[in-house]
Amino acid sequence: MLSLASKMGKRIHLDHASARPVDPRVVAFAQPYLGENIGNPSSLHSVGLKARRALEEAREEVAKLINAEEPESIIFTSGATEANNLAIRGTALRNAQKGKKVVASAIEHISVLNPMKELQKGGFEFHLAPVNSTGTVDLGRLREIITEDTILTSIIMANNEIGTIEPIKEIAEVVHQKGLYLHVDATAAAGCIPIDVQADGVDLLTLSSNNFYGPQGAGALYIRPKVKVQPILPGGGQERGLRSGTENIFAIVGMGEAARIAQAEMGEEARRLKEMRDKLIEEILKIEEAYLTGHPTQRLPHHASFRFSRIEGESILLNMDMRHNIQVATGSACSSKTLEPSHVLLAIGLKHEEAHGSMVLTLGRGNRPEEIPKISEAVKETVERLRRVSAL
Repeated sequence: MLSLASKMGKRIHLDHASARPVDPRVVAFAQPYLGENIGNPSSLHSVGLKARRALEEAREEVAKLINAEEPESIIFTSGATEANNLAIRGTALRNAQKGKKVVASAIEHISVLNPMKELQKGGFEFHLAPVNSTGTVDLGRLREIITEDTILTSIIMANNEIGTIEPIKEIAEVVHQKGLYLHVDATAAAGCIPIDVQADGVDLLTLSSNNFYGPQGAGALYIRPKVKVQPILPGGGQERGLRSGTENIFAIVGMGEAARIAQAEMGEEARRLKEMRDKLIEEILKIEEAYLTGHPTQRLPHHASFRFSRIEGESILLNMDMRHNIQVATGSACSSKTLEPSHVLLAIGLKHEEAHGSMVLTLGRGNRPEEIPKISEAVKETVERLRRVSAL
């Protein structure tokens, strides 16, 4: 029996912030490492050495994507969550003799906030830096919060819920004037906007393979040379002793190829998606009591986020999916298991009832301009229908 969605024709995926399809070119490139090239990079025979070469070539491509000083500054992990934990817990614990204060912006991903809360339980002092109504970090308040005891400050490069891009270079100057290290979670930004860790003064930076069309199950942490980090997963000493465990060669090789493709195509793709994004924003803001969230211009090129009065985000998501076969998001996929409103939307000053009515559209390589009328009409129909039946 056909589902309602399948009867409605082609699916339109607008939730690339939570999952991107693996680029077919990446699959073809990495496929041999699921079969014939099965070597362990730690093995010294020819098959193992071939795997080691592939691993190091992937490291070089990821390093190029962010203009790292050297490939060795890239440590592969299982994903962004592990990379964030290694950056935050590993840096704080390794350098605790220099200070026991950590700082994060109020709109960080939960995989940044929770490790800092764990450090707080162990005796560290944890402070949140506020943002303004567009989600941009308040540099003045950041200067007040950071002291010489601040061992680590973590600021997201671009927020996955509201799309706002932070002024990382200016933030790095504030951090280094008063504190020690700056960690940047670039999960949502990598492959979408240029990243230059050297020019921006970044000490540690988190990446996720799938966020630039690589396989899931791989991520990376950039560690600036001479920054000391303590391993949080002791074992056999892989990845310079900082991340033990046999490397996921298929996912890592795929991540390297995805990084190469992203670097080559990012500029043109960003321009294409920005045109579509701006048209969607223009059309959706014609709906009564529809509001854009995040910065109006300093935002990711593929990202459009809104709030609607008098309806719930979960209802929007389900209606768009089941009635129109269009997948959207409401808040972050990693924090959607709670009925509480998004901490990001509360941090930018929205009331609880306002934060509940959010919708996030994130475009990708598979989306086309001709989809915009259908998307706009589906959002309009959804909002009007839900308002008619809403108890709010």
